[in-house]
Amino acid sequence: MKYPGRVIKQGEADTQIVKAIQQKLNERNFGPLQGTGVFGPKTVQCIKLFQSLNRDQQGNPLVVDGKLGAISWQVLFGEETIPHVHETPNTLLSRTLEVAKGQIGIMEDPLGSNRGPQVDRYLQSVGLGPGFFWCMAFVYWCFNEASKQLDRPNPMVRTGGCIKQWNEANAKRIKGADAVNNPFLIKPGHVFIMDHGGGLGHTGIVTSVNGGTIHTIEGNSNTSGSRNGIGVVELNRKINSIKKGFLEYK
Repeated sequence: MKYPGRVIKQGEADTQIVKAIQQKLNERNFGPLQGTGVFGPKTVQCIKLFQSLNRDQQGNPLVVDGKLGAISWQVLFGEETIPHVHETPNTLLSRTLEVAKGQIGIMEDPLGSNRGPQVDRYLQSVGLGPGFFWCMAFVYWCFNEASKQLDRPNPMVRTGGCIKQWNEANAKRIKGADAVNNPFLIKPGHVFIMDHGGGLGHTGIVTSVNGGTIHTIEGNSNTSGSRNGIGVVELNRKINSIKKGFLEYK
C-alpha cells in the first residue's frame, strides 16, 4: 500500500489503511492484531514495538511514538511505497541545482573563518563582507547565477538572513508541519529554512525527496549538518527536522 500522504495515528478514520497496517504488523511478527480496522491502543502498542526494533534507511533509530509517518511507513511497507521526487517544478530551480552542484566541495580558507575566495563571493552577492555566516548567501548566489544564465531577475530576497528570507519571500511557502504530513509537497529546488531561535537559522537547497528524508546541498555546513560549518556539502535530513518550512521560487 502506498503512503497516504499524512501521518497515520490513533483515531484514523480510514479503516482500509488501518487494516493494511495491522496485517503488515502481524506479518512482521509485531502482533497479534485482529485486523479490525480500528486504530486503538493495541495498534499503538504494536507500532511502538516495531519502531523500537527498527532503523531508517540511514541507520538511525525510528522515533517510538506509535504513529506512522513517511519514515516509519517506509520501513514497515517498503521503499517502493513512499514518494521519491527527483524532478524540479520549473526551469529556474533546475538551473539553480546545476549551479549548486558545481559548488560542492568549496571550503573556507582558512577553515573556520567564514571566508575564502569563493565564500567571499557568496557573501558579496548579498552585500556582506568576509566573516559572516554564509548559508543563505550561498543559496542566494546560486539563484543569482542561475537567473543571470536565464536572463531574468533573481526572485530571492537579497539577504544573508534565513528568517528574513522566510518572512519576506515572494514565494510559495510550505510549512514544516505540512511537509511532515505530506512529503509529496516538497520538490527538488525548494529552499528549506530552519529556525534556531533568536533570529538565527540555517538553509540549503533540496536536491531530491525520499519519503520522509530530503537530500540537500548546503553552504556553511559540514557532514554532521552544522549551521556554521566549513564548506559546501551534500547531506540527508529528516523532513521533521525542518521546523520552519520550504520555499518554492518561480
